Amino acid sequence: MTHSIHRVKSFQIVAPYTLKIQFDDETEQTIDFKPILKGELFSPLNDLSLFNQVRIDTEVHTLTWPNGADFDPATLHDWPKKSQALTKHIEQWELMAV
Repeated sequence: MTHSIHRVKSFQIVAPYTLKIQFDDETEQTIDFKPILKGELFSPLNDLSLFNQVRIDTEVHTLTWPNGADFDPATLHDWPKKSQALTKHIEQWELMAV
């Protein structure tokens, strides 16, 4: 099984917690991150001022935040296919934390 390599080329904040992300293959995704901002790493991003400090890591070419939160660029690229599984995974983390 091969794993496609994708790189975030640029992004725009288009709404609260929502980014329009452009990739090196000229595709783009608009992602509302609010539903997945849970757990130890991602829940601090519910603070909109922290969320809006998003940057592109120049080494791995993905989105990153000052608290260390980031996403695999392939996950961002294939968000429509991967977001449902990611949401289920996050729900499991929440159940384990209780």
